[in-house]
Amino acid sequence: MKFVDDRTIQEKITHPVIIMGTDSFLSGWVGEGGGKSYAGWACSQNNRGDVEKWVRNRSDMERVRVVDNSYRPSGKNGHCHIYVVHEEHPALN
Repeated sequence: MKFVDDRTIQEKITHPVIIMGTDSFLSGWVGEGGGKSYAGWACSQNNRGDVEKWVRNRSDMERVRVVDNSYRPSGKNGHCHIYVVHEEHPALN
């Protein structure tokens, strides 16, 4: 499982909430070894509601859930990417 977290050490403290979804478009893609593809958006506790709504409204996200910094997807194939929600992010505008 390839795991990429865009947050800095400081952002792991300020953005501890991760809104995670299974990417229905990229899951099973040959480039990811045929495994699941997960995308998560890390945000502050204050922005959780707006970010969760934004992720749930995405047509490519399935099984949306809220996780924390300890989250690691299972399986050896696939990809997981954690993005950081900054103030200019579309979920907040």
